[in-house]
Amino acid sequence: MGLLVAGAILEGLLRPGVPDRALTVIVAAGLMPPLLLRRTRPRLTALMVFGAIGVSSLAAGTHIPDLDVTAAALLVPFSLTRWGTAGDIAVGAVAVAGGVMSAQLVGSDGLGDLPAGFGVLSAALAIGAALRFRAAARRRELDQAALLERERLARDLHDTVAHHVSAIAVRAQAGLATAHAHPGAATDALHVIAAEASRTLAEMRGMVHLLRHEGRTGGPGIADLASLARPGVGGPAVEVEVLGDIAGVPPLVSTAIFRLAQESVTNARRHARRATRIEVRVAADDREVWLRVLDDGAADEARPDAAPGYGILGMRERARLLGGTCEAGPGPRRGWLVTAMLPRTGTVA
Repeated sequence: MGLLVAGAILEGLLRPGVPDRALTVIVAAGLMPPLLLRRTRPRLTALMVFGAIGVSSLAAGTHIPDLDVTAAALLVPFSLTRWGTAGDIAVGAVAVAGGVMSAQLVGSDGLGDLPAGFGVLSAALAIGAALRFRAAARRRELDQAALLERERLARDLHDTVAHHVSAIAVRAQAGLATAHAHPGAATDALHVIAAEASRTLAEMRGMVHLLRHEGRTGGPGIADLASLARPGVGGPAVEVEVLGDIAGVPPLVSTAIFRLAQESVTNARRHARRATRIEVRVAADDREVWLRVLDDGAADEARPDAAPGYGILGMRERARLLGGTCEAGPGPRRGWLVTAMLPRTGTVA
């Protein structure tokens, strides 16, 4: 903004043939600071900028300010459709039209340049509206990816919880079957356990019926990563390495690691140009589980932010829900690198 103000002052002072030089410099320099409000207060910015142009032009009897640097005022109509509300756009458009017409009316060319002026302003309005639509579509994609991943996580959560609750129910029913040999307080406790476990299973089955349509039970985990390994035939070879103690990793975390690795490998095989090798490495300690997937594709390879259905956005959402992180970007030398960290506890956020 300081550069725009300085530019307006220098152009007004050095450019020959500027009408009402002092007023032109003051108005041109004064138009720049309100542009800082264009994102948060687009209506006020339009009233201030184009109101000043119209009033100063009518007062001086000529087009004020007549400087090239004031093309920055095109940010105002752009901001109206990019960040403004419907009310901002309506009021701001009137202010813009009024300021332009006032300046053109008293200018040396009269209204001859008015169609061209409105054409440029309309283009700025259209660009702002197009970027707004694109940003809204992008937000919808992000929300959809997050919702899809929450649904997948809910499926895995159901499978894990249902497994444990089923074990509780079996133990409780076995206790009831032998309660005649050990009567007492244990009988009542076993009744409570059995009833609560059965109720929980019923509720979980109802929830999963709404969340999914297939009958899958259970999910793959870290121990199943070997199934992703592939020889270098018809595509890049996939090499899998697992380090550390994975025996005690909770099923929810184990399944998440598998899903993240699976999606990363799928993306690499689909998008990595001239790749010959994909490395999948999982390391676990007593606190965290780390995933690293790296291919040796072309260094300039661009990858989409979101693959259909799941993609990097879904991977990040799944990791975030489990209290971890997931990042994707160019590799240190070439190819594409995906890294993820999940806490071993796997607490769902």
